[in-house]
Parts: sequence; structure tokens; C-alpha cells
Amino acid sequence: MENGTIALGLMAILGLLMIAAAISDIRSRTISNELNAAMALLAIPFWIASGLALWPDVPLQLGAAFAVFLVFAGLFAIGAMGGGDVKMIGAVMLWIPLPLFMPTLMVMAIGGGILSAAMLIHMKLRPSDKPVEVPYGVAIAAAGLWALHQQYLNQFQVIG
Repeated sequence: MENGTIALGLMAILGLLMIAAAISDIRSRTISNELNAAMALLAIPFWIASGLALWPDVPLQLGAAFAVFLVFAGLFAIGAMGGGDVKMIGAVMLWIPLPLFMPTLMVMAIGGGILSAAMLIHMKLRPSDKPVEVPYGVAIAAAGLWALHQQYLNQFQVIG
């Protein structure tokens, strides 16, 4: 099997894992460590199959994903985001090429904003004493799927 086929297969697995995480987040407001670990660990064979150079590309990819993780860990520390969401962002960003980091984060922010607005409307229609918990895994998954599409399936290569 050639590397391109392996990379596409791994991307399909990532897509399914992101969808599973989004569904889990909607249902229970949790994303399991197992799902996040699978997404993170599968990045390694993906890098190999997609030809990412061991030096300097792999350390750059790890460093950039870790930097994004740290920013969102700060949001977790102040109670603005769940731990599963933060781990999912870190895992997904391991797969995203550097030129797509900022666009992916923008898509994630827009999706999260729409999701937050929908949750607020829902809370106004059905008042509850519980605080609003936004299933941000949905926005993370949507942004991750968008980024995979942009880099590998978009024949026009508008970004990157």
C-alpha cells in the first residue's frame, strides 16, 4: 500500500474519531482520554505516511500544537473550557499543517460562537438552574474536518 493511501486512511480514522468525540460531547459534555489519546498517537504514523521530515518539521509540528494546547489550557485553568476539549484541540492540531493553524482556529472560534449562541437561545427557551455548558468538541471536530478537507481534498488549494 502506498503512503498516500495510508495517509488518507489515517485521515478517515481521525475524522471518525473527531465525530465520535463531538457526539460524546453533545451527549455527556465529556470527551474521553482514550479518544484524545488515539487522535494524538495516530498523528505519528500519519506524519510518516505523509512524508513529514523528522527534522525540522516534526519538532515544529509538536511545538506549534503544544503552544495551542497551552493557550487553551489557560482557558481551562480559569474555568472557561473543559479539559477534554483542551486535550482534543492539542491532539487535532498535531494533524494540521502549520499554514492552516490560524485558519483552523478561526473556523473553530466561529463554530464555537455559533454553538454558544445556540446554547444561550436554548437556555432562554428552556430555563434551567444549571450553568450553560457548551459542547465545544463539536466546533473542534468541525474545524478539524474543515482543515483536513482544505489540505488534502480541496483541489483548488485556496489556503496553504
